[in-house]
Amino acid sequence: MTSIKNNYLSMIEKLTISDKRAIARVISVIESDDEKATIILKKIFHKTGNAYRIGITGPPGAGKSTITNQLTKHLLSLSKSVAIIAVDPTSPFSGGALLGDRVRMNDIGALDNVFIRSMATRGSLGGLSKKTIDTADILDASGFDYIIFETVGVGQSELDIAKVADSTIVTLVPESGDTIQAMKAGLMEIADIFVLNKSDRPEADKAFISLQAALHLRNFDPNDWPQPIIKATATANKGIIEIAEKIEEHRGFCKSNSICLQKRIKNYKLRVMEIVETSLKQETWNEYNISVLETSMDKVLSGKLSPYELAANILLNR
Repeated sequence: MTSIKNNYLSMIEKLTISDKRAIARVISVIESDDEKATIILKKIFHKTGNAYRIGITGPPGAGKSTITNQLTKHLLSLSKSVAIIAVDPTSPFSGGALLGDRVRMNDIGALDNVFIRSMATRGSLGGLSKKTIDTADILDASGFDYIIFETVGVGQSELDIAKVADSTIVTLVPESGDTIQAMKAGLMEIADIFVLNKSDRPEADKAFISLQAALHLRNFDPNDWPQPIIKATATANKGIIEIAEKIEEHRGFCKSNSICLQKRIKNYKLRVMEIVETSLKQETWNEYNISVLETSMDKVLSGKLSPYELAANILLNR
């Protein structure tokens, strides 16, 4: 145990922006989900809290990757360092990220101050797995100024991004009823900044007015952050500077607002609860209890043992 601990303490010491190989290696350990990962996460936590975490979400085809790419370039021009976590669907064959590191980000991926990692959702309904959040801590401890989460898409339950990001950007496009879908999916609540991408299209003005009207209909607290709507055409690099400026405005707002602090406390509570639940699940489903489950099926099928009784027996054997 001591040798394992020393080995991974050595890996932690190499965690710097300039040592991408060490970062990638540590993330791979985190994804393995064993005792080594827990050792590392405990040791690096005191180094976290310096990186600003930005979430970019929205329906497929809204240009999230292009916005991420252009925003990263802008932040680099300000001499900042950026880590990108691209959350992809899980491969049904390997269990890993289906799309892999984004090909369209190759032009920035090789730069010194940029690190890109694709991660699988691993079946998480919210679109972000626990390992994605743990990976963000590793990147934070490595010294990156910004961490950008680009999520796979948006649906009724894919709202986890707001639990991990300091600023959440919801990207929409003018057509296809995205504005109405946004309200259905709860994105009106989680968005700190709306970006109406591809605003060079004919329906852009109509979509802007519609989204603006939807925001005005909400019960707005004067102490809340006023959610801005930014028109952008990311492929032409239009609106990117405005997005970056609004991110910094929101960052400043949160420094002086107790609402953001309460949100952070709530998110930490949820994270601790998830860690506890995961640990209990792993502890419960040991080899013996799996065997009990398998050998008890005949009794359950015959009605001699209820699922509740079987579950109680398994819990007693934790």
